[in-house]
Amino acid sequence: MKLLYSIGIYIASFIIQCLSLFNSKLKQGVVGRKNTFLKLKNAINPENKTFWFHCASLGEYEQGLPVFEALKVKHPDYKVVLSFFSPSGYEIRKNSKIADVVVYLPLDTSANAKHFLDLVNPDYILFVKYEIWPNFLNEVKKRNLNAILISAVFRKDQAFFKWYGSYIKSALFAFKHIFTQNENSKTLLESINYNSVSVSGDTRFDRVSNQLKVDNSVSFIERFKNDHLCVVFGSSWPEDDKLYLDYINETTNSEVKFIIAPHNMKPSYISSLKSQLKVKTICFSELKPEDNLANFNVFILDTIGYLSKVYSYADIAYVGGGAGTTGLHNILEPAVFGIPILIGENYEKFPEAKALIDLRGVTSLENSTVFGSTLNALLTDDVLRKTQGQITKSYIESNKGAVHKIMAYLN
Repeated sequence: MKLLYSIGIYIASFIIQCLSLFNSKLKQGVVGRKNTFLKLKNAINPENKTFWFHCASLGEYEQGLPVFEALKVKHPDYKVVLSFFSPSGYEIRKNSKIADVVVYLPLDTSANAKHFLDLVNPDYILFVKYEIWPNFLNEVKKRNLNAILISAVFRKDQAFFKWYGSYIKSALFAFKHIFTQNENSKTLLESINYNSVSVSGDTRFDRVSNQLKVDNSVSFIERFKNDHLCVVFGSSWPEDDKLYLDYINETTNSEVKFIIAPHNMKPSYISSLKSQLKVKTICFSELKPEDNLANFNVFILDTIGYLSKVYSYADIAYVGGGAGTTGLHNILEPAVFGIPILIGENYEKFPEAKALIDLRGVTSLENSTVFGSTLNALLTDDVLRKTQGQITKSYIESNKGAVHKIMAYLN
């Protein structure tokens, strides 16, 4: 099984290098991985005490960040190596203040694993959620390094729990401890005789709760909202646009403001989106000091880094990704501000969405007609809007505490 897996990695590497000639995102990863070992050699000395934090992408980074920060506060003398598998994580967080060096994780070969660990020589290793790379982790196990997995989620249809998954299953035993988000994941691990496991919950609740401790003011959004009701469409995709564009174009309520924060920032997409809007619209990229933002109905946030703050101005949020198959984005970010949340109909793989739908703080919408009637009800009924908002806020409050449980173990 190990041989087959390793052959598969080399084949995948060849295919990725070929495809990178035509795909800029893949090319970023290919080029970035070539620099990993040199960056590590220049940043880490053999005598350094070192933490290695690994995340698949940006979402996992945000999930792990409160634990990373707590460890950094407790051990300020440790060097931190932060690795990503995906370009979307690396490119956005390559200058993260939490780390001394940020790199791409090399492809999962035995040789790469040995070289990487020789250079980093980590005193502690934290992987987030479901990043399981067998060759890396089996090398970690051979060296008896201190590795834990946090905010883990497992499903019974994964290879770990199948007859053919022996090699990838063995990688789990490299972790000294696994913290899961739920009891079901703990039960699945125990079914394969992995017993060093605790249910800590999801660190994202701690992460989004920290957003309430910072200054969330955004001057241009304040000028745009101007005390009106505001609907924020966060991380929306073209499939999400189909749900709400007609509503915005047909609304006669000039007292409602709309902020669209698309997932895709490409100028061609932003231009297309703006052309479909029949009301007064301005983009962040077009802002001029003399603009009177109060005169616009729609603000397109075609930049990154503001959305978590912008949600604080929302009276209602629509979170994208669920109208198509790309995957629902983080509904906890707006929930912490105590507002009703709308999503598309594809949310089955997201337990927080299922829970909040059951609690009636989140509403799933299957088409534009349902979207319109649901949004109208929330905009016109203050009691309904505040009641649903209190549900989302209480849900965040009741699920905090994962970081404390993990840090108690690490202490």
